[in-house]
Amino acid sequence: MTPQESRIRVHDLGADWPRGASGATTALSDLVVPPHHQQAREADETGDQTPRARRKASKLRARNEAAEARHFKRMARANDDDVVPHRGSPGVGGGRVAALDPPTMWRATTVQACGLWPFAAGSGAPMVGVPLGQHLATGATVCGDPLNWFTRARYISNPSLFMLGMPGLGKSTLINRMLIGLSAQGVVPLVLGDLKPDYADTVRALGGQVISIGRGVGGLNVLDPGAMGAAALRIGGQAGETLVAEAHGRVLNMVAALLTIVRGQAISDHEQSVLSACLRHLRERTAPGQPFHLTDLLRVLDEGPPQIRQVTLDRGQESRYRDAVDPLHRSLLGILDGPLGGTFASPTSTHIDPNATAVCIDISRIGEADGQLTAAAMLAAWSDGLGTVAASHALADAGLAPRRWFFTVLDELWRPMRAASGIVDRIDALTRLNRSLGLADAKITHTLKDAEALGSEADKAKARGFVERAGMVAVAGLPKAEMQELGKVVGLSRREIDLVSSWSSPPGWAQSGEHEEPPGRGRFLIKVGGRPGIPIRVTITDTESHLHDTNTRWVSNGYAERVEAERIAAEETLKAGDGPLPAPGTDLP
Repeated sequence: MTPQESRIRVHDLGADWPRGASGATTALSDLVVPPHHQQAREADETGDQTPRARRKASKLRARNEAAEARHFKRMARANDDDVVPHRGSPGVGGGRVAALDPPTMWRATTVQACGLWPFAAGSGAPMVGVPLGQHLATGATVCGDPLNWFTRARYISNPSLFMLGMPGLGKSTLINRMLIGLSAQGVVPLVLGDLKPDYADTVRALGGQVISIGRGVGGLNVLDPGAMGAAALRIGGQAGETLVAEAHGRVLNMVAALLTIVRGQAISDHEQSVLSACLRHLRERTAPGQPFHLTDLLRVLDEGPPQIRQVTLDRGQESRYRDAVDPLHRSLLGILDGPLGGTFASPTSTHIDPNATAVCIDISRIGEADGQLTAAAMLAAWSDGLGTVAASHALADAGLAPRRWFFTVLDELWRPMRAASGIVDRIDALTRLNRSLGLADAKITHTLKDAEALGSEADKAKARGFVERAGMVAVAGLPKAEMQELGKVVGLSRREIDLVSSWSSPPGWAQSGEHEEPPGRGRFLIKVGGRPGIPIRVTITDTESHLHDTNTRWVSNGYAERVEAERIAAEETLKAGDGPLPAPGTDLP
């Protein structure tokens, strides 16, 4: 065997097989294999290269391998963590880049983009009004309030807000934010009946007026025309007479509301006519600017002047007159001698200042169990406050005062609605003033079941009308069944119902219990007509947190502990003789 043949190893795969083992013929029987020297092979396989050529090829391979090694070494240094910014994906195959290109933004219709959910947003965030919070889906700032959405943005046709939600989820916090923002725009907030109180500290911080009503605290004369009477005297003429007639209607409506609360049912149209005649007679024989009281109203009924007898159709018979006015007389005596007398029979302790920057009528001193007095105080506060609004606009129309806008808050609406049958009519009469009087309002209650708990179907329908007529509806956490009922009124999608229902759940059992809040606190869904709802999250500032805390009775704020520590320190100082002794008869600090 030659040296060249020794380098080429040819394997005979059939060496150990006997001939004919695969049969007479096989697939290789007719195969012709050319001689080895005639086969086409690579240069390194032929063995025809000279030693010099092989050395040259080896050096070339070595240079290529060295160049490749240097390249990988440079790449390793370039990809070092101290050199390359931390951008890109550092994983295998991810690569690291010095700058990332921004993603491409696309816009499409809901039909085209529906398959890309959740990367498609249904609507934008309005930017007109008081900043309320952030959009839950996009994080954009959401602004809004009933007054700006009516006057500037024209989103709504009625400047009113109706808010529903379970207790403790931040309804009054959102209203507090609107009060502060609207006050900064020159709007006058009016909190007509603060029950807890939720808004008194905010009104004080805004430099406003806080009026307290309750037994032994302050009274409100429901027969006093208040700011409307003063404005009528100042305006005079036909415009003044028109304002006097409006004040007469408001006083009559308020007295009828008190009688409805005392009786538990609405008064008759005949009794309302008698009341109107009595009030007109009192105004005619009382000096201008001088108010009269419920005791004066009783005296007129007892005397029975001709103007009153004509209304009763007594036809000159004393017995017919007494039969007509005695039920009304007894009900008025029930107000004076009953639970409402001490509050509404006395003169008004503090009148609303028409020039105040904000007004809060605080009725938190009335006990929780005193439902009649609470409802009566709320209605009286609404009547007095809305009368002040009417007086302000009348003065502005006469050119005697600048034009002012107002934002009223009617919180805990369920309290007066449940006070007596027919009270919904009085609430409706007191609050149908928004668009014509430059007045925005916010009505707050817990659920629609507050309306369903009313006695008659007519009252239920009127109470549901409060929601239907509202320009804006803000919903905090509510149970799913309640949301489905609300959806029949304002039109809610299934996803909106599920979202708001999830906010009514408490925190999970596995949480530690420290500084944890319900998942729905501070979250609201704002609905306007048939538009998609706007889910927002309200985040308050430290100042708002100090001004508005509805859980003060449940939070240890350290005041008592701080006073006790100061007292102990003062006693220790006195015992040591390091400080002056207090004056005789004075207590320690």
